[in-house]
Amino acid sequence: MILCSNPRAQYQAHKHEIDTALQRVLDNGWYILGEEVKAFETEFAMYIGVAYGIGVGSGTEALHLALRTCDIGPGDEVITVSYTAVATVAAIQLAGATPVLVDIEPHFYTMDASKLKLVITPRTKAIIPVHLYGQPADLEPILSIARAYGLRVIEDCAQAHGAMYHGKRVGAWGDIACFSFYPTKNLGALGDGGMIVTNDPALARQARLLREYGWAERYVSHICGWNSRLDELQAAVLRVKLHYLDAKNVTRAQLAAVYDEALAGTGLGTPKRRPDATHAYHLYVVRSPKRDALQAFLKARNIDALIHYPVPVHLQRAYKGRLPGSNSLPETERAAREVLSLPMYPELGESDLQQVIAAVRAFQGESYD
Repeated sequence: MILCSNPRAQYQAHKHEIDTALQRVLDNGWYILGEEVKAFETEFAMYIGVAYGIGVGSGTEALHLALRTCDIGPGDEVITVSYTAVATVAAIQLAGATPVLVDIEPHFYTMDASKLKLVITPRTKAIIPVHLYGQPADLEPILSIARAYGLRVIEDCAQAHGAMYHGKRVGAWGDIACFSFYPTKNLGALGDGGMIVTNDPALARQARLLREYGWAERYVSHICGWNSRLDELQAAVLRVKLHYLDAKNVTRAQLAAVYDEALAGTGLGTPKRRPDATHAYHLYVVRSPKRDALQAFLKARNIDALIHYPVPVHLQRAYKGRLPGSNSLPETERAAREVLSLPMYPELGESDLQQVIAAVRAFQGESYD
């Protein structure tokens, strides 16, 4: 089976360094919020180009705590997209706020900034643009609108480690930003993990309080908080992998270029690149009106192509009919019917890559002759 993503291959590529880092933590005997986490917070913040990093338990918790850090809760509205991992919307609800949805741009799968003003109300407190699949959202118009209305911008960078927008990494643009280190990400742990980043010292201090019971000193809560902590083992693994992130992203871009050239002219929709931005290619997502048939064709040839995401959040049972903005998301719904993620990870071998390409071309020839 040719996998869509392969975290095991990520581990094997740097097995000795990762094993050494894990053993260092085990020998040290300090497993929660120790020196590894502190070092990784500093190193990752420097990589993104911000002053502060706060390690937390997952990407979802990063978003939840970022919202609470910005004093967003019950009675507040937060604008985001339905075309995203459900975690984006779930985090807003965890904070007690109301998600308000806008449609996506048809070519880039990210928030359509031209729709924002239509849904802003006196209750709106923040905007969460999602850098989906590794493609940066169009941040300049989003930030301009946010400033005009006094809104916070919380970047969801869960799929965009290392992506660039106008010469600066995503995560360094908004008031605060959130990353996931789920094992399949471009920078993946061996379990769950997340990070909040910001340039604002007050927001950084508040986030640190909220992630551990509101403790400013051990066992003494100064505010009400939660328990969401990045552990030492994951931080040690991530420190190793961070050194290779840019090189791995270059490899992803090279694989994407091979796909682009081989699939040109087949009638299949291939990923667009936003001008003056660098795609991180967390996923290589194609479009076809015969998506389900294409996926089945590939599966029969032992190729694991996945759908990210088959049901937009606003059409899922848990949320249907409950989210403002759900009635005007045509691009979101169209994308969900047509997208398919082809295998994409830096360790994908040439032989496997060519097998995927040959299978896709064979299907397109059958379907479009």
